[in-house]
Amino acid sequence: MRFYVTTPIYYVNDRPHIGHAYTTIAADILARHHRQRGDETFFLTGVDEHATKVWRVAEAQGLAAQDYVDQIAEAWRALPPRLNAETDYFIRTSDEDHKVFVRSFLQRIYDNGDVYEDVYAGLYCVGCEEFKTEDDLVDGKCPLHDVEPEWIEEKNYFFRLSAYQERLLELYERRPDFVQPPFRFNEVKSFVSGGLRDFSISRAGQPWGIPLPWDESQVAYVWADALVNYLSALTYARPGEDLREEFWPEVRHLMAQDILRQHCIYWPAMLMAAGYSVPKQIFIHGYLLLDDLKISKSLGNAVDPLELIDVYGADALRYWCARAVPFGQDGSASLTGIADRYERELGNDLGNLLSRTTAMIVKYRDGRIPGGPAGGSEIGAAIAAVHDLVPEHLDRFDITGAIDRIWSLVRDLNRYVTDSAPWTLATDDSRSADLDQVLYDLADGLRAAAVALWAYLPETAPKILEALGQPLEVDWELVRYGRLATSRTIAAAPPLFPRLEAAAGAT
Repeated sequence: MRFYVTTPIYYVNDRPHIGHAYTTIAADILARHHRQRGDETFFLTGVDEHATKVWRVAEAQGLAAQDYVDQIAEAWRALPPRLNAETDYFIRTSDEDHKVFVRSFLQRIYDNGDVYEDVYAGLYCVGCEEFKTEDDLVDGKCPLHDVEPEWIEEKNYFFRLSAYQERLLELYERRPDFVQPPFRFNEVKSFVSGGLRDFSISRAGQPWGIPLPWDESQVAYVWADALVNYLSALTYARPGEDLREEFWPEVRHLMAQDILRQHCIYWPAMLMAAGYSVPKQIFIHGYLLLDDLKISKSLGNAVDPLELIDVYGADALRYWCARAVPFGQDGSASLTGIADRYERELGNDLGNLLSRTTAMIVKYRDGRIPGGPAGGSEIGAAIAAVHDLVPEHLDRFDITGAIDRIWSLVRDLNRYVTDSAPWTLATDDSRSADLDQVLYDLADGLRAAAVALWAYLPETAPKILEALGQPLEVDWELVRYGRLATSRTIAAAPPLFPRLEAAAGAT
């Protein structure tokens, strides 16, 4: 099996904020989980450099656009590693190989007869990099950026999107899971059913961009350039290899709802026009809202994810992003929730469980895990539920539901400690075998939980395995009862998530 997942490529008109981290973390969770299942996996992220707003920021700073993007792209390239995200390629739309591919892609559409020249006169939101109608506005302003769009009038080249209305509707009918979640699919289908307007794929008044192959006096409109990255990257991400045949049929795009129209309507139509197959699936997640507002530099409520990592660590940030709101829906989250989940769930539920378990094995069995399950354990059933149900959740992009299922195992283990009371069993020599069973189940449950958590907590999960004297292996089939290695001596584990006295002040 193969699995190819992408984030949108992010505008470099400013530095990353927590909303960008949110999508990147989600994509990494999916990619890591599929690697655990043995799938050949490719994870792409990167930056969109040819937007009008990027060019304007460069001008305002007195820099050539290329010099500006070369500088700021490094802040974006550093983001995935700081998030413990393991990407396969980081694409920049100023890559020469991308430029060559875009020109070839657009030429194919042009040769197919789906491009014509006309005059565009209308409203344009630079923040969205999108043309707007009066119906798109609220009190004359873009509802996402709270600014009045600019009036633009220029001769452009247009893509015949209207010619693809029926083909798109046929696609949606044939593949009802093409856009997820279902309410987003219905939104897309309704929009297309209402009629499609052709859209401009070029800009005449801006020198920053990729020149059109048939008219180099104009550059590609940012979306006619940026969307193509998902395909172009596969032609040069691995030198000397073309990965399109291998991975393109399995591509899943992940993004926020503000770019739904471009990805679910423009992009498949452009692919059809250029003679390519459409993506496997497109998942639209909701906004991570802070105080009920979308996170945005223009709204002044953006949060630097690196500052949160400096306080809590990357794994705690990943965990909070996965559980703060149900993935796929809008939800308001508070940054104080990171401190709460860090202390209550990561520190107490998980970290204290590991500390108690290893301390009891040291105290009652001199650090040696008792060997061999007796079978029929209630913990075995809880592990089996994680093994069977978590992949089902993640195949539906239900990142929150999957971590909830894993956390139910963690809580089951904590209840098991209370109910079985190993400290009482240890006072009765006749119940030595019962104590062995409890200690084994706790260690084995923690081991299985660590493997299942690796996609979410890639830095923490190996620490749990190491503390339990287990091999650092995370294949999904290890999320099974009775796979605990018992031959090694272990020590009492230090806290996984130490208390942070300054945490509340940092948020």
